[in-house]
Amino acid sequence: MKRSYVLGRRRWLVELVLVMCATCSAVAVTPAASDPVSNWNVIALQAAATAGQGPIVQSRTLAIVQVAIHDALNAIDARYEPYVFNGHAHAGASLDAAIAAAARNALVGAIAVGALPFPQFGPPALQAVAVARVDAAYAAMLAAVPDGLAKSDGIAIGTAAAAAIVALRSADHATTFVAYTPGTRPGDWQPTPNPVPFDPPAPADHMPASLPGWGNVTPFVMRSSDQFEPQGPPVLSGKRYARDFNEVKALGEKNSAIRSAEQTSIARFWYEGATAGWNRIARNVAAARSLDAWDEARLLAIMNLAQADGAIASFESKYTFNFWRPITAIRAGDTDGNDDTVADPAWENLLNTPAIPDYTSTHAVLGGAAAEVFRRFFHDDDVAFTTTSGAPFAGITRSFSSFSQAARENGESRIYAGIHFRSAVEDGIKHGKKIGAFAFTHVLRSLDRDDDDDRDEDRER
Repeated sequence: MKRSYVLGRRRWLVELVLVMCATCSAVAVTPAASDPVSNWNVIALQAAATAGQGPIVQSRTLAIVQVAIHDALNAIDARYEPYVFNGHAHAGASLDAAIAAAARNALVGAIAVGALPFPQFGPPALQAVAVARVDAAYAAMLAAVPDGLAKSDGIAIGTAAAAAIVALRSADHATTFVAYTPGTRPGDWQPTPNPVPFDPPAPADHMPASLPGWGNVTPFVMRSSDQFEPQGPPVLSGKRYARDFNEVKALGEKNSAIRSAEQTSIARFWYEGATAGWNRIARNVAAARSLDAWDEARLLAIMNLAQADGAIASFESKYTFNFWRPITAIRAGDTDGNDDTVADPAWENLLNTPAIPDYTSTHAVLGGAAAEVFRRFFHDDDVAFTTTSGAPFAGITRSFSSFSQAARENGESRIYAGIHFRSAVEDGIKHGKKIGAFAFTHVLRSLDRDDDDDRDEDRER
């Protein structure tokens, strides 16, 4: 990766833009107190957003929290392989206390990153607010558990499970600064403008590249961040690039005459951070299928591990290929050497462009990863579900007949928004599916080999 650009003072604004896609996205769902696994998933998303984490950093936080919960439950009753914690609880340990302690301590460990300022994790003041809210929720939940040995044993096993995953991730390079310099040639990513007025409202545009070192973060399951790296964006002079260019130019333009009202709604529906959106889908489907605590914890853990690795892998690709965004390409269409593209210097996209290169679409990668995990977990792709969007365009409800349908629409929403080329979307979904398959077949497998629901026809080795 060629990176040599020292991010300026506006670096924090980059994360604020990403936070806008996720802040409050989990607030709309308040699970019943009788479902502590789901409840802590919501609390984790709320706390990460409150701390100032954008969707990419949130994917790491959620993976850490869900692993801690999964490992704590399986230390009480071993049904699935642990991820990192191999302890065993005393008989009778409280499930609710274990889940709460695991989630609280993992969440605080993933939010409060220390005295040094790491802008991608939010300023210390916001981290402190988030931790205070987590501690308040923790105290309230523990107050509902009767005092005694069962409670103290549950707290102990949850605390130990959280400590194990937090320690494992303490040196994963998530807080390592990496410099980056944008290119200047046709096809190179450059800081992008946003539509006028910004949609949704944003603090700035032409911002420096966000998280250029995230591709160096240690994966949770994959062997390396480039294990499934796609072939790269199309060459500027080719027909595939011209197809991508002209499609997003027509469909993604701010006042497009051919984009339908439904396509505009789809762009807005999926604009929130993929971490929050797909966790909501996981909770909804888990509730509809009446999963018990162990199965729900496993589903959320594998999905978030796959999404965390999807974010790492996508950013590795982004800053390897450094491909320009549609708005840059369309405004400079007379420089790409392609006779089938025409520049429009005044072109604007429908929604704001995140300050990261185009290829691959992280949104598409995370959607593909989540859908593949769901398909394998439920042994069926054709599972119908309905879900409602969170901020910044909260309250839009859409229904789907399958997980793959949702993943395709999630990806195509970025074309309708005018912020990604189709190649970044299609290759991103394929990228995510490979990561989801690898995660599902390599971690948290059933301990009952006579009823091993981890077997699959195309298990990655």
